[in-house]
Amino acid sequence: QVQLVESGGGLVQAGGSLRLSCAASGSISSIKAMNWYRQAPGKQRELVAGITSGGGTNYGDSVKGRFTISRDNAKNTVHLQMNSLLPEDTAVYYCNAHLNYNVGALDAWGQGTLVTVSS
Repeated sequence: QVQLVESGGGLVQAGGSLRLSCAASGSISSIKAMNWYRQAPGKQRELVAGITSGGGTNYGDSVKGRFTISRDNAKNTVHLQMNSLLPEDTAVYYCNAHLNYNVGALDAWGQGTLVTVSS
């Protein structure tokens, strides 16, 4: 069994910062890519940022220059540092991992953590 557990969400004023973390646990043999997605009320889920096992990163256009994704391969964790937050960043943020575990490959998701940015 594999679990992704997010933490770090909450309420922050516009212009503030938050740091999200996601820890993967279970019978994991390797993690290829780790991503953060978000879904705002009434909108589709969108990719916020992703990072490969080699450290390559990509970001959604709306967060470039404000958010930074990082990972600790030894601890199977991924972080999202969010600076200069805007009210439109309000959403449920989901951690996602493309990984291999004891019975095969898996596209795993966390339960989500709510980020609310007040104006």
